[in-house]
Amino acid sequence: MAIITKITRQKNNPERYNIYIEEKYAFAVDESLLVKYQLSKDKDLEDFERDEIVFDDEVRKAFNKALDFLSFRMRSEHEVKKKLLDAEYGEAVVLEAIQKLYHLGFLNDESFSKALLETQKKTSQKGPRAIQQELKKKGIEKSLQEEVLKTYTEDDQTEVAQGLAEKIANQQSSKTPRQVKQKIQDTLLRKGYSYAIISKVIEGIEFNTDEDEWEDMIADQGDKIWRKVSVKFTGYDRKNRVKQALYLKGFPSEQIEMFIEKKELEEDGD
Repeated sequence: MAIITKITRQKNNPERYNIYIEEKYAFAVDESLLVKYQLSKDKDLEDFERDEIVFDDEVRKAFNKALDFLSFRMRSEHEVKKKLLDAEYGEAVVLEAIQKLYHLGFLNDESFSKALLETQKKTSQKGPRAIQQELKKKGIEKSLQEEVLKTYTEDDQTEVAQGLAEKIANQQSSKTPRQVKQKIQDTLLRKGYSYAIISKVIEGIEFNTDEDEWEDMIADQGDKIWRKVSVKFTGYDRKNRVKQALYLKGFPSEQIEMFIEKKELEEDGD
């Protein structure tokens, strides 16, 4: 049994009070706990009561820290728990604070997961595999990951991937259709789409290249290849290596032959 001999309001935080037992500082509490536990001068405190008050106060502080953390954006339970543990709150305090957050609607992994899915779809145009990795990183349970990802239908995936593919195709207009297709495939794979969705999207894009465009593309890319190969090779070897490099980039054989003939004529003219 201990007797409260003094209660003073803190100067830097008027909502918190210092509790003194036997004229010595014992602990501090929020004003709400002062009222809840009816703390006053000359009140007798059992040891278990004091421990309960201190624990309750720690939970309240952890709860307020979590609220501040959540004020910037939605967080998963895993993120909040890690934040509080890193702040050196005890495991029991953290779990109690998290339960309180759930109860009051400030924390909900299902809502968080659905929001993350929508954000990743709209802002990053990611596919289900990449989004699942994000959910896993945030500590979302596998069953909830799968449940949320079911809402990302094949039609939705195709629509989002199609938009990204068309954007890439427009940006890569100076590349051959084969190069553009490869760029689209690489990007969509990295974004977490399946091969089935990627194939469907690529099939839906028209790659029409007229002769003038072929000439411009091969002039740009071919000149670079010609200069690079010419450093080490001449004659037949150079011709074959340039031809192979341009073929791998998707240029038609007739365009390649015309380009090489033009380069050889330019050299003969020099």
